[in-house]
Amino acid sequence: MVSLQGNRAGKLHWAVHSRWLRPRVPVHLRHWLLDAGSLTDRIRQTCQGQFRVRVIDEGWQRPRRDETQALSMRPATLGWVRQVQLLCDDKPWVFARTVIPLRTLSGAQRQLVHLGNRPLGAFLFADPRMRREAVELACITPGRAMYRQASTGLARQPECLWGRRSVFRVGGKPLLVTEIFLPGFETTP
Repeated sequence: MVSLQGNRAGKLHWAVHSRWLRPRVPVHLRHWLLDAGSLTDRIRQTCQGQFRVRVIDEGWQRPRRDETQALSMRPATLGWVRQVQLLCDDKPWVFARTVIPLRTLSGAQRQLVHLGNRPLGAFLFADPRMRREAVELACITPGRAMYRQASTGLARQPECLWGRRSVFRVGGKPLLVTEIFLPGFETTP
């Protein structure tokens, strides 16, 4: 059986979605967590109001250990890290964190550091050669850095924030996208 979150002192456990016990994943999130399409497009279709991207932070940083492992980066290597919220009518629905290794930022992928408030999904899913690796899921609990970052400014702090992550390959080069579903998302159809 896969641990839901591991111990708080240890690393966050991401597991391929097929290893999760189905009853553990909230019913209202299952189809969102496992959707193979663009989350940006799906939110735009679902949001009855205005969709927008709010950039929280971006720049050169040392990715977390589990992120460097997922991207086959050497420890302590810098990567371009972008953290955003996907909003519907200024209500945060999703916190997203993208880690892009330096080796990915050549050719057409150089523009990834200049997205500003444009959604990453529009870039990724516009490339017909883009490949997405396995979707991994995690239940992220209070006390973890990812939880603190994702829940900053939220009125309600839930026991668990469900998230998914995948390595995408654009032009054969990797980047890691993590998407955490926030409490405001719970009221969506």
